[in-house]
Amino acid sequence: MKVLAMSTGIKWQKSSFSGAGGEQCVEIAAQVDVILIRESDEPGVTARASHAPFAAFLAGVKTGRFDSYQ
Repeated sequence: MKVLAMSTGIKWQKSSFSGAGGEQCVEIAAQVDVILIRESDEPGVTARASHAPFAAFLAGVKTGRFDSYQ
């Protein structure tokens, strides 16, 4: 993943599991060639990943692959 400066005009999505305040959640934005990822409490720092690796990461999260990470 690469770190980018904050971009404008991007439609960010928050998880439906975010708390009422929404300050402590991960936000994503799908672009043509990349997925942008940021923490809502640090919106000036953005990481990006191409679609295939991000999809593989999400699949791993959903199957519990990272649950025992130490």
